[in-house]
Amino acid sequence: MTGVPASAAGGSGAKPVRGGKLGTAAVNQASLWNIANILTMVRLLLVPGFVLLLFHDGGYDPVWRSFAWAAFAVAMITDLFDGHLARAYNLVTDFGKIADPIADKAIMGAALVSLSVLGDLPWWITGVILARELGITLMRFWVIRHAVIPASRGGKLKTLAQGTAAGMYVLVLTGPLATLRFWMMMVAVVLTVVTGLDYVRQAVVLRRKGLAAERAAATERAAEAVQALQTPAGTAVGAGPAAGPASGQAAGVVGGVTDVRGADVRGGAEARDAAEAER
Repeated sequence: MTGVPASAAGGSGAKPVRGGKLGTAAVNQASLWNIANILTMVRLLLVPGFVLLLFHDGGYDPVWRSFAWAAFAVAMITDLFDGHLARAYNLVTDFGKIADPIADKAIMGAALVSLSVLGDLPWWITGVILARELGITLMRFWVIRHAVIPASRGGKLKTLAQGTAAGMYVLVLTGPLATLRFWMMMVAVVLTVVTGLDYVRQAVVLRRKGLAAERAAATERAAEAVQALQTPAGTAVGAGPAAGPASGQAAGVVGGVTDVRGADVRGGAEARDAAEAER
């Protein structure tokens, strides 16, 4: 793919720069109807289609289960490409951020639950995987205010193992292939648990760091507020020494005036006393 349709760039017709990536203007104009979102929508639509094909004719017809496997495979392949295309061609949208993880978990959850209903997959495996996926999703929302938990290599390997194992269970396999799919599912379960614990560790660390940063920021803001309140008084106090001589001079002047006035009063009183004495 050497370019992106105009609709993928918000209908502006912007041409991708060298390397097939769009410029900043096109990033801000990413349309809902871009190739990445369309693949995500296709994956969502494949979920009910996959379930119908899997349960057709009682759920044990090899031909219909092959059709179901094809739908499941297409859904897993779109999962590999839609996120990559959105990042590579700057087609990330709010819809894609929400719909992509929902579509991922919907197709995998539908496969696991359907296989358990048919009796092909133990319910405990389905429970472990679904509990992990739901728990990690809730944990992402728990720490999203502080940071985003990045997808790890272990998480990607887990997804690949789950998809491969579930796809093998969708097909009607016997003999060594049936044994192989069991062990593949065991590998997927182990990776599911291990990566889940790693995500919990990352979430706890990120939340602690985020809370510590918030406390430090709050303390800094409080210190700045206190300093702002103390600045006027501090300025007045600091101006005291500099204004000392002037203040002293002013006080001297006021004192001199007071002394003069006092002398005048005393002189007037003495003059009155002398006049009375003469009378």
